[in-house]
Amino acid sequence: MAKAAKREYVWLQCKECSSLNYRTSVNVLGGTPKIELSKFCKGQRKRTIHKIKRK
Repeated sequence: MAKAAKREYVWLQCKECSSLNYRTSVNVLGGTPKIELSKFCKGQRKRTIHKIKRK
């Protein structure tokens, strides 16, 4: 039987308007990664940098 992966759900927060737009799972086996992605922000209506926000 396969082992369950050590994954955790986190939010992606816009750097410009601070809104929580996306939710994704990350692998936390070796520590939480510092991810910054360019995603579409509905509040700004353009692509902005989003980074991890834990709840």
